[in-house]
Amino acid sequence: MSGSAIEVTVHVTGKVRRAGVITLPAGSRVADAVQAAGGVRRGAAAGPLNLARKLVDGEQIVVGASGPAVAAPALADPAAAVLDLNAATQQQLEQLPGVGEVLARRIAEYRDSHGGFRTVEQLRDVSGIGDRKYAELKDKVHV
Repeated sequence: MSGSAIEVTVHVTGKVRRAGVITLPAGSRVADAVQAAGGVRRGAAAGPLNLARKLVDGEQIVVGASGPAVAAPALADPAAAVLDLNAATQQQLEQLPGVGEVLARRIAEYRDSHGGFRTVEQLRDVSGIGDRKYAELKDKVHV
């Protein structure tokens, strides 16, 4: 049986007492990861983190950052890049063809509520992605 179905591994960094790679049960929240990293350092703030959000396997959580709460690789050329659906920020998703703020938010919400994408085909389950939109996106994303 694959361990990915029962646990998630995340990298917690930034203003925590013990930054590092942490493995937690599937369904854990950002707050659980921060707690497992020893909590936020004294005198520091968590920053823009949504502590209630469910974790996605393989993500990086930056505590106390003034920028995005979830770090993903920067895109050198958004038109040519292939995004990881489970690691891309909402802003990166908005760089995909035909994906605006609303659809990027729906993709991120679907990812968060379903514990991440297991297949690219799951994009079809996101409200607003029909056959034509899926055909435009399928080669520009991976899981």
